[in-house]
Amino acid sequence: MIDRRDFALAMGASVLLAGCADKREGMNEPVARLQAMERAIGGRLGALVLDTGSGRSFGWRTDERFCHCSTFKLSLAAMTLRESDAGRLDLAEELSFSQADLVAYAPVVEENLARGRLPIFSLAQAIQITSDNAAANILMRRLGGPEALTRFWREIGDSTSRLDGYEPEINVIPPGTEQNSTTPAAMAQTVRKIVLGDVLSAASRDRLREWMVQTQSGRNRIRAGIPTDWQGMDKTGTGMRQGVGNKTNDLAVLVPPGGRSPLIVIGYVETPTFAEDVRPQDEAALKALGALAVSWSA
Repeated sequence: MIDRRDFALAMGASVLLAGCADKREGMNEPVARLQAMERAIGGRLGALVLDTGSGRSFGWRTDERFCHCSTFKLSLAAMTLRESDAGRLDLAEELSFSQADLVAYAPVVEENLARGRLPIFSLAQAIQITSDNAAANILMRRLGGPEALTRFWREIGDSTSRLDGYEPEINVIPPGTEQNSTTPAAMAQTVRKIVLGDVLSAASRDRLREWMVQTQSGRNRIRAGIPTDWQGMDKTGTGMRQGVGNKTNDLAVLVPPGGRSPLIVIGYVETPTFAEDVRPQDEAALKALGALAVSWSA
């Protein structure tokens, strides 16, 4: 494992070489930088940056499939709010749970285990802000299971994304399948629609955006690469499993100052190396992606 300084030096050298290749071969410079980031992490990087005003974009492995990990929870929270907007769901309805519903990393549900129930509103908030896995399972079962979330994606025009189970099993794509996966291109459009578009009412859209701003798990990822006068909001996903490796993902909306159009920035980092915690170099790659998006949009 390399440390932060070694990673920064390696990335700087790789980007410099990529810039030379760009001039020699006519390669798009932002794409060359993404390729350099991928080489530096020693894994696979899927990325897409979309300027929602001009429609310009660039990316790498944009149509290849990557595992959602917990990034699916942004869409699950959005689906919950849309069902409320349509009058099909009461956010005050309380859902029951017990010790049997606990899975790894469930801070909100565990804290309320003695009470044994929480309103749908609180569960939706918990899956976005704290990425509570038990809350996601409880809420998803109430809404119709992973099939319902996949159907939600289809209804808003996403024909690619799919979910095929519950936490924590959904953190892998079974060999030979496309289960529990999406592509950077598909998810960029889905994030644009649910965070900036008309999938939700104005009030629900504002609520979802505020939850994304309050989310702290991405403070070292895409949002870490933006200037202080920009606003960042995101939803992360992380997976570590022996024999599979690590996944470090982030879906971000970056809002520049001066009324300029927001950027959608999608990043999926997969490395074959297993570590019991998030690798600093993987988060550094996502930070570099955020910085690249900002410089590209200037």
